[in-house]
Parts: sequence; structure tokens; C-alpha cells
Amino acid sequence: MQKRPLGHSPLSIAPLAFGGNVFGWSVDEKRSFELLDAFVDAGGNLIDTADVYSAWVPGNRGGESETILGKWLKQSGKRAQVVISTKVAKWTEQPGLSPVNLQQAVDGSLRRLQVDCIDLYQAHQDDASVPMEDTLGAFARLIEAGKVRAIGASNFGAARFADALAVSKRHGLPRYESLQPEYNLVRRAGYEQELEPLIRRENIGVISYYALASGFLSGKYRSAADLAKSSARGGAVKKYLNPRGLRVLAALDAVAAAHGATPAQAALAWLIARPGLTAPIVSATRVEQLHELLGATSLQLSDDEIAQVDLASA
Repeated sequence: MQKRPLGHSPLSIAPLAFGGNVFGWSVDEKRSFELLDAFVDAGGNLIDTADVYSAWVPGNRGGESETILGKWLKQSGKRAQVVISTKVAKWTEQPGLSPVNLQQAVDGSLRRLQVDCIDLYQAHQDDASVPMEDTLGAFARLIEAGKVRAIGASNFGAARFADALAVSKRHGLPRYESLQPEYNLVRRAGYEQELEPLIRRENIGVISYYALASGFLSGKYRSAADLAKSSARGGAVKKYLNPRGLRVLAALDAVAAAHGATPAQAALAWLIARPGLTAPIVSATRVEQLHELLGATSLQLSDDEIAQVDLASA
């Protein structure tokens, strides 16, 4: 896969990222290792996780995803082939973006990941209780100490992200080189109206999540009866079962059929072709499923096909 630069950072990533939220949740350690090997062997390199993953699982406390990823890094010997991205601020054990918390949290993540340096360290959410220059100054010290290579932000609104860029410039501090927003064919407005013009103007990398709208864009859920196929996701996709959502699926069906592809591959190919978007994040629980998703990286949609999907999802 041809790599893409991530903002102005020294990092380059393949056009599809792997979401490590499944590690220690819907897949065990053995399956996690198989998925990671398959992803890297296919040419993928960005692996996205967070310190809070997967604290929501009964019996877990957080840090499980990083721990599994760290074990795989040590066993596989593939550290040089991957870009490790993790996040801080949402875990109740290491909350917020204060300088003290950032210092403590990064050391915990480094220990669980069994690495000397995190390639991309992201603020998992905004923390308005801490002055922006304090947070960015703390990130700067982590970079100077060699613990982090580049920084990014997730779940920031356009105004706060613009403020962060302005503070970086004004004080000579490292800037957020990437943004991680929710973005897919049925959730477009929030990103496109305010965030997209900003990131394109400032050359910010974009690593979007919920790329398949919790599985809706795979085409698996087309009626109320289909919601029972997944107790975990049925409720999350119910809101997309409306005339617009079904129009999007019909457009994806048509585009996919023309290429002998799947609706999921067509939805991801649309994202990959979006100007300014570096890589959508996907998760998988089976190697076969992951290979299907990776097929999107070689699916080239024509301008007419992109326009067809655009119109259906407008």
C-alpha cells in the first residue's frame, strides 16, 4: 500500500488503519495476534488504541488493548513495521489533559506497549479545564524526552482545534498533526461543514473512526428484523434504517457490483478517496473479515461513482 504523510509529522501511514478497541474485548489475545499479523503482512501499518480500551468490559479495568498490543510487538519483532497510536484523557484512572496526568499516563502506556516511544500520542477528548498552552507544553516535553514522536487530537470541535493550532503557533509549541473525528457516509455534516475546511487549510492528517457506521454500511442491516443479528450493534445502527440510509446502501450496492466488490469495500474506498482524509479506521474480529476490508485499498472509484454515492448520502 502506498503510504500517506500524516500532517507535517515524520509519520507516513497506509490508507487504512486498524482499530485496537477489539483487543481484550471481542477478540482474545490469540486472535488479536492473528489479526495484527494479517494486517501488517498485507501492508497496513497504523494501529490505533487507547489507554481506556477496554475498560467497559466486565472484569476489565482499562489498559487491556495496549497490553495485548505490547505482547504482540515483543513476540512478532514487527515494531519497525508499524506506527503505534494511542490516546489519553478518557480513562477514569488517568483522566484529562493536565501536565501531571500526561506524564503519568504516557509512562503507563509505554510500559504496557513495551516500547520506548509512542509514534502518535492523541488527546482522546478535549479538556477545557486545563489551559491549552499547559497541555501542549506538556506534550512538547514528552516529545523532547523521546517518549512521543507526534501528537494528535480526537473528538475536538472545530473551534477548539483551531484554538489549539493558534496556541502552538503563538508559543512555538508542537501542534496536533492529526484529528480523529467520526466520519462516514451516513454521518457527514459534523465533519464536512466545519472540520474539513480547517484540516485541509492547515494540512492536518485525518484518521476517521466509525468508518462503516457500526457495521450499517456493510449492508448487513437492511430491515428491523436484521437488527437482531447483533445484540451489540443492532441498537447502534437502528437510527440509520431510514430512507436516506437505504439510499446509501443502494448506491453502494451498485458501485460494488460494478467492481465485483462488497458494500463495505465501496464505503471505505469512498472515504479513502476523500481529499484530506489520511486513513479511516476499521476493526475486525476475524482474519477473513479483515482481508475483505483491506480490499478497499485497491478499489479505485471513478469520479462518476463517487458522485453517485455523494448524491445518495447528501
